Amino acid sequence: MLQDFKKFIMKGNLVTLAVAFIIGVEFSRVVGAFTNGIVMRIVGAIAGKPSFDDLTLKIGKGVILYGTFLTALVNFVIVAFVLFLIIKAYDKMQAAMGVKEAEEGPNEADLLAEIRDLLKAQRSA
Repeated sequence: MLQDFKKFIMKGNLVTLAVAFIIGVEFSRVVGAFTNGIVMRIVGAIAGKPSFDDLTLKIGKGVILYGTFLTALVNFVIVAFVLFLIIKAYDKMQAAMGVKEAEEGPNEADLLAEIRDLLKAQRSA
């Protein structure tokens, strides 16, 4: 059981996924620092509030923190834009290196039909 667990942990896809997750978490921290330390400070200088987090709406005794949502939305847009730029650069690099996407081969039904026909041919011969 220990050997199986070791094999499972050392699978390439799992290790790659773990590395991607860790990089994603750290990337999120960088974007959060950029948003809170730079972007929101500029917004504060223009709008008069240091961040969207201070924006609230009072309804009766309740308080709706819509500013927190706006801050998260700004973070999301920044992350999405940076990922877009990374993917565009990656695609350009792949094209420059001459790497082509894997060509689409026959689908599963076609392969099964071909196997069926080969088996029929073998039985007939």
